[in-house]
Amino acid sequence: MPEDVDIWEVRLGIYATEEQAAAIKEQVTRILCPDPDHAPPCPVPWTVQLLARSALDEADSYSELVEQAELERRRRP
Repeated sequence: MPEDVDIWEVRLGIYATEEQAAAIKEQVTRILCPDPDHAPPCPVPWTVQLLARSALDEADSYSELVEQAELERRRRP
């Protein structure tokens, strides 16, 4: 493996229902691997997880996101 290759984590916090989050996870999966039927291995090794806030190591790691969602909810008529 080349020396400049490493593991990178990209986190995406979303304020959504479980169904909405699963749909977004599926969209991200299609971005990473647009051809799910290709022969293994995938040219770019990757993985994706869906975690609820209750499963996070730091429960308040998305406090700004929750605050933003609450403000948006109050603005709606």
